[in-house]
Amino acid sequence: MILTITKTLSWITTFLFLWASNPNIEDHTPQPNLFHSNKNLEKYLQSLEQKGFSGTILVAQKGGIIAHLAYGMRNKSEGLKNQKSTIFDIGSVTKQFTAAAILKLEMQGKLSVDDPISKYFVGIPRDKNEVTIHQLLTHTSGLVASVGNDYEEISEKDFLNRVFTLELKSPVDQKFRYSNVGYSLLSIIIEKVSGMGYEAYLNEALFNPAGMQNTGYMLPSWDSNSIAKGYSKKKEHKKPNEEHWDEDGPFLNLKGNGGILSNTEDLFKWHTALLSNTILDEKAKEKYFYPHTPEDASGESFYTYGWVSMPFGPNKTAIWHNGGNGIFFADFWRFIQEDVAIIVLSNKYRGGKDDIIAEKISAIILQ
Repeated sequence: MILTITKTLSWITTFLFLWASNPNIEDHTPQPNLFHSNKNLEKYLQSLEQKGFSGTILVAQKGGIIAHLAYGMRNKSEGLKNQKSTIFDIGSVTKQFTAAAILKLEMQGKLSVDDPISKYFVGIPRDKNEVTIHQLLTHTSGLVASVGNDYEEISEKDFLNRVFTLELKSPVDQKFRYSNVGYSLLSIIIEKVSGMGYEAYLNEALFNPAGMQNTGYMLPSWDSNSIAKGYSKKKEHKKPNEEHWDEDGPFLNLKGNGGILSNTEDLFKWHTALLSNTILDEKAKEKYFYPHTPEDASGESFYTYGWVSMPFGPNKTAIWHNGGNGIFFADFWRFIQEDVAIIVLSNKYRGGKDDIIAEKISAIILQ
């Protein structure tokens, strides 16, 4: 399944020594003013290809893109390099779109996040009868993390049977317990309430208004060559949309919780749309970004609706989420008050080396 890759974030009070290199980046050699004279950012970004990073990175501040680079290969067998427009699997970053769709439906008066899921599913066992949409959004339902492999062919009936017959992992509303299952249930609720397919509703309510033409499962008119293949060690994997999917996208072990395809350009458009009321009004955004539940006993980070909120340094708040499947990796950081966005997409996950890129860039930008 697509899992959010958790990490313990250390406060950066001093910057690592950064050195320059000359990455072989296809047609994307930065111009002298690209980094707005931020030499630390320039050096760090230029060092990444030498260190083996493969993907794209976009850094924006005050409404403008200050760095946008591509590294490595999107298709080694055909000799195609990653470009700034390359499409990647964004993993659990998908969850923020599912959450936004739920809030959009609430804005339209079609549901409430306080609704029990028994309103939308029949025959729910007693222990799960009072689980609410809010608890699915915040991973406090107590439901299991997953009930099968991402690409397993499974019907809605069988999926629901598995979910509702398994015992809860913790009491409802008592503990944060990350659950992909919860977000897949949300995708079904979106379909029931909207009367549309999950992706079709996201496309109509979120992506089109934000100008995002390259985000989705099946609906975008992608050039197949623009979609990156994945790489792990010496193995080349399929493009994400060449995996075993249903006719309208992934089956329910992945649908709604992960697997959406996008690029850095579209995710920047999403960041921009969220700064206005284009998609969600102020009341909805207050719920969207509110730190609803601590992720662990430290109380250093809180889950919102599809995002994580945490203090960064003495007086700033990072809103972020990442995701990956051991092959593709995505990390999306926002600092709303400072109007900063950092988007990292990769098709060759290198573990902790990729986990820290967005955090390091954040420290450089906000020094």
